[in-house]
Amino acid sequence: MEVFLDPNKDHQGDDPVIITQLNLSKAIKDSILLNFGECGLASSLGSFQLKYVNPITKLCIIRVSREEYQKVWSAITMVRSIGNCPVLFNLLDLSGNIKACKKAALKCDELKFEQYKLRMGTRLSADVTQHMQNCLEKIKLLEH
Repeated sequence: MEVFLDPNKDHQGDDPVIITQLNLSKAIKDSILLNFGECGLASSLGSFQLKYVNPITKLCIIRVSREEYQKVWSAITMVRSIGNCPVLFNLLDLSGNIKACKKAALKCDELKFEQYKLRMGTRLSADVTQHMQNCLEKIKLLEH
Protein backbone atom coordinates (compact mmCIF):
# COMPACT_ATOMS: atom_id res chain seq x y z
CA MET A 1 0.00 0.00 0.00
CA GLU A 2 1.22 3.46 -0.84
CA VAL A 3 0.57 6.54 1.30
CA PHE A 4 0.31 9.95 -0.35
CA LEU A 5 0.59 13.13 1.66
CA ASP A 6 -2.13 15.19 0.03
CA PRO A 7 -0.53 18.22 -1.65
CA ASN A 8 -3.91 19.75 -2.53
CA LYS A 9 -4.87 20.49 1.06
CA ASP A 10 -3.30 22.88 3.52
CA HIS A 11 -1.29 21.30 6.32
CA GLN A 12 -2.47 22.55 9.70
CA GLY A 13 1.10 22.64 10.98
CA ASP A 14 4.40 23.75 9.53
CA ASP A 15 5.91 20.26 9.35
CA PRO A 16 4.27 17.50 7.34
CA VAL A 17 3.99 14.26 9.27
CA ILE A 18 6.62 11.55 8.85
CA ILE A 19 4.96 8.25 8.08
CA THR A 20 5.95 5.78 10.80
CA GLN A 21 4.72 2.35 11.82
CA LEU A 22 3.19 3.81 14.98
CA ASN A 23 1.20 6.69 13.49
CA LEU A 24 0.07 4.69 10.45
CA SER A 25 -1.08 1.77 12.61
CA LYS A 26 -2.91 4.15 14.96
CA ALA A 27 -4.72 5.87 12.09
CA ILE A 28 -5.90 2.54 10.64
CA LYS A 29 -7.00 1.15 14.01
CA ASP A 30 -8.83 4.41 14.82
CA SER A 31 -10.64 4.15 11.49
CA ILE A 32 -11.64 0.53 12.17
CA LEU A 33 -12.97 1.57 15.60
CA LEU A 34 -14.86 4.55 14.19
CA ASN A 35 -16.42 2.70 11.27
CA PHE A 36 -16.89 -0.83 12.65
CA GLY A 37 -17.05 -0.31 16.42
CA GLU A 38 -15.31 -2.10 19.26
CA CYS A 39 -16.31 -5.58 18.05
CA GLY A 40 -14.99 -4.82 14.57
CA LEU A 41 -11.71 -3.58 16.01
CA ALA A 42 -11.39 -6.56 18.35
CA SER A 43 -11.95 -9.06 15.54
CA SER A 44 -9.38 -7.31 13.31
CA LEU A 45 -6.66 -6.89 15.93
CA GLY A 46 -5.99 -10.61 16.13
CA SER A 47 -4.48 -10.67 12.66
CA PHE A 48 -3.66 -7.03 11.89
CA GLN A 49 0.06 -6.37 11.49
CA LEU A 50 1.86 -3.48 9.88
CA LYS A 51 4.85 -5.47 8.63
CA TYR A 52 6.82 -2.72 6.87
CA VAL A 53 6.84 1.05 6.49
CA ASN A 54 9.29 3.08 4.42
CA PRO A 55 9.18 6.78 5.34
CA ILE A 56 11.13 7.74 2.20
CA THR A 57 8.96 6.09 -0.44
CA LYS A 58 5.87 5.94 1.82
CA LEU A 59 5.27 2.30 0.99
CA CYS A 60 3.84 -0.05 3.59
CA ILE A 61 2.94 -3.72 3.90
CA ILE A 62 -0.10 -4.65 5.94
CA ARG A 63 -0.90 -8.22 6.92
CA VAL A 64 -4.39 -9.27 7.92
CA SER A 65 -6.40 -12.50 7.81
CA ARG A 66 -8.58 -13.38 4.85
CA GLU A 67 -11.64 -13.08 7.05
CA GLU A 68 -10.81 -9.50 8.01
CA TYR A 69 -9.11 -8.00 4.95
CA GLN A 70 -12.24 -6.36 3.50
CA LYS A 71 -13.01 -4.64 6.79
CA VAL A 72 -9.42 -3.36 7.14
CA TRP A 73 -9.29 -2.31 3.50
CA SER A 74 -12.57 -0.41 3.91
CA ALA A 75 -11.28 1.30 7.04
CA ILE A 76 -8.05 2.30 5.27
CA THR A 77 -9.99 3.98 2.47
CA MET A 78 -11.78 6.06 5.10
CA VAL A 79 -8.57 7.38 6.72
CA ARG A 80 -8.33 11.04 5.73
CA SER A 81 -5.40 12.22 7.84
CA ILE A 82 -2.49 11.07 9.94
CA GLY A 83 -1.93 13.59 12.67
CA ASN A 84 -2.85 16.90 11.08
CA CYS A 85 -1.63 15.89 7.64
CA PRO A 86 -4.18 14.92 4.96
CA VAL A 87 -3.38 11.56 3.34
CA LEU A 88 -4.59 9.32 0.53
CA PHE A 89 -3.97 5.59 0.22
CA ASN A 90 -3.34 3.59 -2.94
CA LEU A 91 -3.50 -0.20 -2.89
CA LEU A 92 -0.66 -1.47 -5.08
CA ASP A 93 -1.02 -5.21 -4.56
CA LEU A 94 -3.29 -7.64 -2.75
CA SER A 95 -1.71 -11.02 -2.19
CA GLY A 96 -2.44 -14.23 -0.36
CA ASN A 97 1.15 -14.90 0.66
CA ILE A 98 4.21 -13.02 1.89
CA LYS A 99 6.47 -14.18 -0.95
CA ALA A 100 4.37 -12.50 -3.66
CA CYS A 101 3.95 -9.44 -1.46
CA LYS A 102 7.72 -9.15 -0.91
CA LYS A 103 8.35 -9.38 -4.65
CA ALA A 104 5.83 -6.63 -5.46
CA ALA A 105 7.06 -4.41 -2.60
CA LEU A 106 10.72 -4.73 -3.61
CA LYS A 107 9.96 -3.83 -7.21
CA CYS A 108 7.82 -0.86 -6.23
CA ASP A 109 10.21 0.44 -3.56
CA GLU A 110 13.20 0.25 -5.90
CA LEU A 111 11.33 2.16 -8.62
CA LYS A 112 10.06 4.78 -6.18
CA PHE A 113 13.56 5.28 -4.76
CA GLU A 114 14.95 5.80 -8.26
CA GLN A 115 12.33 8.52 -8.78
CA TYR A 116 13.22 10.01 -5.40
CA LYS A 117 16.94 10.08 -6.33
CA LEU A 118 16.15 11.89 -9.59
CA ARG A 119 13.98 14.41 -7.78
CA MET A 120 16.58 15.07 -5.06
CA GLY A 121 19.57 15.20 -7.40
CA THR A 122 22.73 16.40 -5.63
CA ARG A 123 20.82 16.99 -2.36
CA LEU A 124 20.58 13.23 -1.77
CA SER A 125 22.63 12.37 1.31
CA ALA A 126 24.53 9.17 2.01
CA ASP A 127 22.38 8.70 5.14
CA VAL A 128 19.19 8.59 3.07
CA THR A 129 20.75 6.12 0.63
CA GLN A 130 21.88 3.91 3.51
CA HIS A 131 18.44 4.14 5.14
CA MET A 132 16.84 3.08 1.86
CA GLN A 133 19.19 0.09 1.55
CA ASN A 134 18.24 -0.90 5.11
CA CYS A 135 14.55 -0.67 4.17
CA LEU A 136 15.06 -2.90 1.13
CA GLU A 137 16.83 -5.45 3.34
CA LYS A 138 13.88 -5.37 5.76
CA ILE A 139 11.54 -6.33 2.92
CA LYS A 140 13.81 -9.23 1.94
CA LEU A 141 13.78 -10.51 5.53
CA LEU A 142 10.00 -10.40 6.00
CA GLU A 143 8.43 -13.59 7.27
CA HIS A 144 4.96 -14.66 8.28
